[in-house]
Amino acid sequence: MSRRSVNPSRRVADGGLPSVGGLLHPKSRSPPVLTIALVVLGVILLVAYFNSGSGVTVTSREAVSRSEGTCTSEVMRALPYLKKAYGNAMQKVLHVGPDSCTVVSNLLKEGKVEAWGVEPYDLEDTDSSCKSLVRKGFVRMSDIKFPLPYRPDSFSLVVVSDALDYLTPRYLNKTLPDLAKVSTDGLVIFAGNPGQQKPKVSELPKFGRPAKLRSSSWWTRYFVQTGLTENEGPLKKFEEATSKDEYKPDCQIFHLSS
Repeated sequence: MSRRSVNPSRRVADGGLPSVGGLLHPKSRSPPVLTIALVVLGVILLVAYFNSGSGVTVTSREAVSRSEGTCTSEVMRALPYLKKAYGNAMQKVLHVGPDSCTVVSNLLKEGKVEAWGVEPYDLEDTDSSCKSLVRKGFVRMSDIKFPLPYRPDSFSLVVVSDALDYLTPRYLNKTLPDLAKVSTDGLVIFAGNPGQQKPKVSELPKFGRPAKLRSSSWWTRYFVQTGLTENEGPLKKFEEATSKDEYKPDCQIFHLSS
């Protein structure tokens, strides 16, 4: 009889575990059991929701590294085809974007190409090779929202990756013409696809804002409004070269006349 008089609130206070009296009286036990079940289910759903975006848990450094390399890595894959498309225009190249040291180093190894780079973000944890390129002036840090530290027609070709996606139209209106101004033979832009994973909130201190991944039609309209036209000759050669190897880039690639 004493078990029938157990205070339900005490059972909860003792850790939420059902007492013997609760087992004998299902009606008195059902509310807390149902509550516990709903709470557990809610926790499971929340965990599944927050992990569904990436499928894995990563640190902020890993997330930043992965987002930075998206289109710059594409530049490395596309270099052989760019050389076939632009020929002599690949003699003096400026790369603008993160990890410029890698692109510049790769181009300089061939000996026939003069290459420089602009790193729009702070250089962190760079290796000795990159530090050497910075010390010698081949790669420099520069905020691309402001005029580049180069004279007009300083380069034959300008290649941009993982940089314009972080600019609003207000700054694009200044940066894009400035990039075209320092090139004589063309401007190649590698832009992210709208379907790509966007940077995490933890990346904002580095980039200033999340990437705005725009569609091909948006970029095409914007180029027309800015007065930039498609560089038809190199574009055709680039498409012919890539079609032979069935190369399909993960990023959008635009060939513009300077």
